[in-house]
Amino acid sequence: MAATQTLQMSFVNQAGTRVTISLDNPKDTLTQAEVVAAMDQIIAKNIFISTGGDLVAKHSAHIIDRTVNVLYEQ
Repeated sequence: MAATQTLQMSFVNQAGTRVTISLDNPKDTLTQAEVVAAMDQIIAKNIFISTGGDLVAKHSAHIIDRTVNVLYEQ
């Protein structure tokens, strides 16, 4: 059994569509304030390109826990 976590940060771009950035294995002590600050920096620095234009607003952030149970593997 393997357990993993992913931080998913969703933004809204100029076209009004959502853009999600996913990061594997976020630190265990990650806080809401740290995530919000990082999202603000991503928007302010305009470092990601989306087909709908610049990222203009935060939408949401989630930590996804995933467990994989291998039943058979060769």
